[in-house]
Amino acid sequence: MTEIRISEAQRMVDEWVQTIGVRYFSELTNMTILTEEVGELARIMARTYGDQSFKKSDEKYNLADEMADVLWVLICLANQTGVDLNEAFLRNMEKKTRRDQNRHQNNPKLK
Repeated sequence: MTEIRISEAQRMVDEWVQTIGVRYFSELTNMTILTEEVGELARIMARTYGDQSFKKSDEKYNLADEMADVLWVLICLANQTGVDLNEAFLRNMEKKTRRDQNRHQNNPKLK
């Protein structure tokens, strides 16, 4: 399988939207779609790793595909709002590292 950078994923989504998808849905519509996709992912997680059992209607869901759907819509929102996800992710990792450097290691609940 080919690996891609986050910036390449943003470019690929933008190209797809501009050529196949016609245009981006509005930001509010995409935020709603993101919420819907996270709900579908949560449904699979609750049934696979939680206490709920699968129903016949759940057979169409695939964990990896639902995660990719969440990523797709998140990338759409980033493209629409001018967010460079690569840069944002790296800054976020730095923030978490500074903030949580000893926090989790000192948490007795995690030992």
